[in-house]
Amino acid sequence: MIAYIVRRVLYAFPLLLGINLITFVLFFVVNSPDDMAKNQLGQKHTTAQQIEDWKRERGYNLPLIYNEDASAGAKFTETIFYQKSIRLFVFDFGSSDSGRDISYDIANRMWPSLTIAVPHLIVGLLITITFALLIAFFRASYIDYWAVIICVALMSISTLFYIIGGQFIIGKLLKVVPISGYDTGLDALKFLILPVIIGIVGGIGSGTRWYRTIFLEEIGKDYVRTARSKGISEQLVLFRHVLRNALIPILTGVVVVLPLLFMGSLLTENFFGIPGLGSYTIDAINRQDFAIVRSMVYLGSVLYIIGLILTDISYTLVDPRIRLS
Repeated sequence: MIAYIVRRVLYAFPLLLGINLITFVLFFVVNSPDDMAKNQLGQKHTTAQQIEDWKRERGYNLPLIYNEDASAGAKFTETIFYQKSIRLFVFDFGSSDSGRDISYDIANRMWPSLTIAVPHLIVGLLITITFALLIAFFRASYIDYWAVIICVALMSISTLFYIIGGQFIIGKLLKVVPISGYDTGLDALKFLILPVIIGIVGGIGSGTRWYRTIFLEEIGKDYVRTARSKGISEQLVLFRHVLRNALIPILTGVVVVLPLLFMGSLLTENFFGIPGLGSYTIDAINRQDFAIVRSMVYLGSVLYIIGLILTDISYTLVDPRIRLS
């Protein structure tokens, strides 16, 4: 187990290096530092001296990868690639193009994202798995037929429709909770209820249909027929045997959304005015603050790789037959 974890961690470094290289090419080769300076200063009435000053203040005046003018030990360190990309490996995010400390912003903004994402994931997972088990219990019936139709219909509706519709009905007409905004402490609950509910409702269709497919596949296996032949009730077969053996694909699906727990939802936080990492990223894209965007891309990659490793480890807990070596 330990050897497997060490190997996976070591495999992550070349993967993250490749992500950094691709990100570096996209941000500094396709879009040069001069272009970045012009976008920040404004395309009109921008002098060459203003561009150079902007680049010097932010460290964009250095060569991209190799610095011929530097001393022998600094030919690769005194470069944009080292200063802006390699330092991400030690989570040194540096400053944004507007001068703010990115690490400080991430540390403060991750909590609003987590307060939305954690209940959304847990409650949504419980609801969709429960619905999927009930549909699987009534498989090949009218309940199953109409449930699949409803799930497909819910999947076909855009997330924006749920957000705007929920804000209009619950926030404006019924006035149960505020439409948008955020506060600290317990006062934040009234601002989090609506985005959490909308997030859960928006994911019921796809989640229920996905888990229904998993459960139906398990129901058709030999061990289920053996359990039935021993006189075990259908409810016990579903909730004890089928659910347990379906945990591996369920865990695989959950790991996909693990980065979102930390990174936040771009649309939800932007529409509801939640000062999380999702809205932080959107604001950076709108301002063309590429230092923040690079940091968030790298952070999302790290979280996704960590999620994959944790999922593999959890497989051994769910199914003792799996051994990682």
